Formats: sequence, C-alpha cells, structure tokens
Amino acid sequence: MDFPSGLLPNLATQFGLSRFSLIRSCQSTALVHSLLQNWTQIARNPASATGKIAPNVGCVVALEMEPQRTSAQKLPGFIALNGGGALAQNGYFSGKYAPFDVTPAPGGLQNLTNPDGQASFSSRYDMLLASDAPLRNLPSSYGTKLEEMADFYSSARQMMYDPDVTNTFRFSTADQQRYGNSAFGNACATARNIVQSGLGTRFVQINLGGWDNHTNIYAAPNGGIFGPARSLDSGLGALIADLATMPGSGQGKTLLDETLIVVKGEFGRTVGNITAAQGRDHYFVHSALVAGGGIRPGRVLGKTTTDGAYVEDPGWSEGRPVYAEDVAATIYSALGINYTTVKHDDPLGRGFEYIPTTTAYVGKPIVELFQ
Repeated sequence: MDFPSGLLPNLATQFGLSRFSLIRSCQSTALVHSLLQNWTQIARNPASATGKIAPNVGCVVALEMEPQRTSAQKLPGFIALNGGGALAQNGYFSGKYAPFDVTPAPGGLQNLTNPDGQASFSSRYDMLLASDAPLRNLPSSYGTKLEEMADFYSSARQMMYDPDVTNTFRFSTADQQRYGNSAFGNACATARNIVQSGLGTRFVQINLGGWDNHTNIYAAPNGGIFGPARSLDSGLGALIADLATMPGSGQGKTLLDETLIVVKGEFGRTVGNITAAQGRDHYFVHSALVAGGGIRPGRVLGKTTTDGAYVEDPGWSEGRPVYAEDVAATIYSALGINYTTVKHDDPLGRGFEYIPTTTAYVGKPIVELFQ
C-alpha cells in the first residue's frame, strides 16, 4: 500500500521502514465531539450508567501497573500531554491514578523548585504534614479523600528537586524543531523522554487538538487540514523514528518494541465531493494507526469501498467494524492486562467491567495486529 508521502512525508518514511500498521475499518457510534472524545477514552458510552463513573483507559493501566512500581520511579503512572478540556479523568478510581496533565515546553515543568530554596521548602512541607496529621485519624465517614490528598502531596514531593524528573520534561531547541515546532510536536518529544526515563509512567495520552474542517478544508498552504497534518507528521514521525532506534530493556529490543502507540480520532470525515462550505462534515468510518508494542508492522487491516464510504472488509476475526471498545481491549491485552476484568468496588454496586459486555457488541482485542 502507498502512504500519502506528499502530505505526510515523515510518516510515509516510517511506513516504508515497516514501523507501523493501519486499521482502515474503524467506525464510530455517534458523531458528537464531546460524546465521542469521552467514549474513546473510557471505552464505553458516557451516557450509560457505568459511563458516568468510568475512568480513563490510562487510569486503568496506571492502577494495574502500580504493583510493578519501584521506589525509584517517581513519575505518575498516567501522564496526559495537552489534555485541555477534553481529558477524561479517573472516574470512581482513586485520585492516585488520575492523569497528570502537562502542557509541554522546552524549559520543562514549572515549580519543581521553591524560590526560597530547598531547605525552606522542606521545612514548610514538614509543617504541612504535621498540621494534617490529626485529619488522617478522623472517622472513615470522610471516605478516601484524605488519603488521596496525602498521596497527591507525597507524589508531588517526590518530583521536587529531582534532576531526573526535571530532565524528563526538557528537550532541546533542535528537538523542538525536528518534532515540528508545535504543541503536538512538543508533546511527542516529551513522550519520548518519559518512555526513555523509565520513571514509572505506563500510559501517555497526547491530544492533537482541533481537526474539524467543516469549511475550507483544502485552504493551502497553511489553512484547513494542512497545519494539523504537518504537526501530526512531524511529531509522530519523529517519535516513532526515535523510539525505533533507542535500546529497550530486552535483549535486541528497542523502546518502540516495548511501547504501544495508538493514534485514533473521534470519527472520520464525509467522503466524495466537499460541501458547499468547501469542507467535510462528521462521518462514521475512519482509520487508526498502531505502532510498536509487539505488533506486526507494515500491514493494513480492513478495507473500505473504493470511495471510502463504507467498511467492505473489517479485516479481523470479529467480522465487524472496529470500535473504541476494541481499541481499548487491544491496549489492555498488549500490556498484559486482562480486558475481561470486572471490579466489584464501584459505587453502583453492579460490577465495573474494563470492557462492557452489556452492549450490542463486546469489545475484543484485535489479535490480527500481532499475528
């Protein structure tokens, strides 16, 4: 298969090197931004009963991977980059597993040191702990909020005055340019550092931002689809290239081999002729990009009709289009997490399924990606 090298030259190069695969048979269940942004992140209908308490997929990963954390791993289990207002949170899970939302910049994180010096900061922190100590002995009617705040304090304190943490969130001007000199590129450069650091983060979520070209979609050279496409191409292309050349922990493995990258939007765009407003509107059929994590690269799963309007061949064992729940089940399985897990600690008392089974279809891992 040819990749659109004119619009996405860096990704075309990575595809030519067999470093990722494509799923062409994705399909959305609705065409509303806020609904589908949340649906994609929590792997279920946000309007359903459990959808109202569901955590982000990244929170599930952070919780499941917590037992593997060492004392030297000081970063949160789930870091979101450029999350903004579209970031699904921890739902009914403890705040310990909530996304740590960062807006990356070359200079790194702010407030990792205190302007009055480390000694003054340590003294004030000790005073805070002493003041809070009586609260921690209050009756359990206060729930878990006091424990969650204590975890928040402790996690933040670990990150202060730590050169490894400081360096993880910094990147050079040269890297900034190579990654596209954009908010998305900055996030991809930071994600590379987070993966390379091995400081305990097991899930990184990056938000590209708006790509909603209802009008003037082909307003070249910098309008419409072209600006976001360049940001995606430069940032993601550099991230894949770097991870593919960085040694992993396993013998002969790279960091790309040990890191699953999934790139997916809410839904697609209408096909055929553009609209009277010179744009394309929301559409159910779309695609996804998957790299690393043990997948078999350089492949294309699924097929649409020649005009891209409908899924002609799903390309996987379930014989239907790929939904957000399937993508989440694939992520869990690739990380060694049992996607059929049911937790019995939810406030509804009905059992929280990582992948819901009370729907018209049950989400399943796309095993063909790994075969």
